[in-house]
Amino acid sequence: MAKIDEKLKLPAIEQLQGRTIGRILIKMGILTRDKVHEGLRIQKQRGGGIKIGEIFKELGLVKEKELNIALAAQRGMEYVDLSKYDISPETIKQIPTQMANTYRVLPLEYKEEKNEITVVLDNPDNFSSTDDLGRLMGVTIKAKYTDPDILEEYLKKYYKDDQEQEQINELIDEIQKDSFLAEFDGRDQSIDLDELKELSELNPVKKLLNLVLLQAIRDKASDVHFEPFEDEYKMRYRIDGVLYEMIPPPKHIAAALSSRIKVMAELDIAERRLPQDGRISLTVGGNPVDLRVSVLPTMFGESVVLRVLDRTQVQLDIAQLGFRPNDLKLFKQLISKPNGIIIVTGPTGCGKTTTLYSGLTELNDIETKIITTEDPVEYDIEGITQVQIKSDIGLTFARCLRSILRQDPDIVMIGEIRDLETAEIAAQASLTGHLVFTTLHTNDAPSSIARLLDLGVEPFLLTATIEGIIAQRLIRKICINCKTEYEPTENQLMDLKITPDEIEGKKFYYGKGCNRCNGTGYRGRTALFEILVFNDEIRELVMNRASTNVIRSAGIKGGMRLLRYTGLEAIYDGITSIDEVVKETIIEG
Repeated sequence: MAKIDEKLKLPAIEQLQGRTIGRILIKMGILTRDKVHEGLRIQKQRGGGIKIGEIFKELGLVKEKELNIALAAQRGMEYVDLSKYDISPETIKQIPTQMANTYRVLPLEYKEEKNEITVVLDNPDNFSSTDDLGRLMGVTIKAKYTDPDILEEYLKKYYKDDQEQEQINELIDEIQKDSFLAEFDGRDQSIDLDELKELSELNPVKKLLNLVLLQAIRDKASDVHFEPFEDEYKMRYRIDGVLYEMIPPPKHIAAALSSRIKVMAELDIAERRLPQDGRISLTVGGNPVDLRVSVLPTMFGESVVLRVLDRTQVQLDIAQLGFRPNDLKLFKQLISKPNGIIIVTGPTGCGKTTTLYSGLTELNDIETKIITTEDPVEYDIEGITQVQIKSDIGLTFARCLRSILRQDPDIVMIGEIRDLETAEIAAQASLTGHLVFTTLHTNDAPSSIARLLDLGVEPFLLTATIEGIIAQRLIRKICINCKTEYEPTENQLMDLKITPDEIEGKKFYYGKGCNRCNGTGYRGRTALFEILVFNDEIRELVMNRASTNVIRSAGIKGGMRLLRYTGLEAIYDGITSIDEVVKETIIEG
């Protein structure tokens, strides 16, 4: 086991907290004043962009471990030798396995009367973990510091991976036996404010919610659902577009869980008759995660859905979206137009916003002013001005768009065209030299024209402004760990409307199911695209209000490849399965 250098002087933490790193290293007996001044002189020569601690390391004046101890002391974290601690099982139980491993913390001491847990970290920059732990657990967190290799050893000693499921089962048993919680069975509308506050602070409730949230984030879930029904309470989470049920807790925990979520999202726990929306920001494993909270009153209590927005999971590189090489080239050509409207269409949750963001990220440079109007703003992108729509105070897409055009933008993104007013302002923005990105909800690219005409947009405005329409769907990718070749059945080929002759020499795959993909056979998603580029023929058909089928045929003639066709290519490339493509695409015409 690694030990700290016994010669190292460690003054009281109060003498070190808040001081400069150079001063702390002098007090620790590692550096002299002359050496500190030498480091500061070099830092000044380099323009001050490099941290002084890194310069001391470069000069060979301090070791990594000594610098980390100094950084921890600067933040008020005392260095501890874990071999001198005898940690009780009761203390270890305060932080569940999943939370300890995710945040890389070990509880050292628990003071119940003060509602305080002392934890040890292995990274002095990991102070955001203590904020998250305090918020998640509703306790005061005091942090100390130790070496990474020592912490790893002790985490393995006190926490085992197989404890996670065991802890969830134990928690649910504990909740079922809790007499205070049991009193609220069937009392949905008759719980007063003080009782709600007390429910939200119960330890088993906080622990269960924390485990569910961390498991959802770890498993890359997009949504977590807490749903009350007449005779049961369900917890489900959505991975790659599919809902999976977790172990159901007892029904009488419903009010406690919804109250705890409201406290974390800073919502009104007393309001149980109206819908509420909020947000919880966490840092998990060093990565920022936003949880968008939606609370909806139902017949049997409050249904709560958390949308998990993990910024590390979103792909904002257009090369990673799933475009075929020709389609990628076409998409880049469209977003490079000086003006016009680019529409991305498809059902809710098909990745439209991600595609638009990827296009904006590609165009985002110092010479381009980009403004977006969104409901809600899903990801913060540096260098782009983003506006949150608030319909309840009259800040609609249309009203916002009028003001945006006075902000001298080059590119405007409109979250969604929902009405004639927004569509007409978007068209006017395009006609005055702006590039406009927006979304619609239609089944395919040609249907978007009929949708805009139904809203009341004049055909001449569409022909003068629209440059291209991109329809998309998300399909699950076969898990590469359990990917298996097989021969498709006749029925599967009939579902695809292809004959055995057409698949000669082609290989087909499916996922058998393994631990990595939770037995589903799928892991991750990719997109299918259908791109309709407006040419003279399409414009003439739109002017004459031609039917969707006629426009679709003209699009195919002009090189548009249908969603089903790009789906077939994904099957032949071994990316996805027949079932996924059949489920997400339809045969047109």
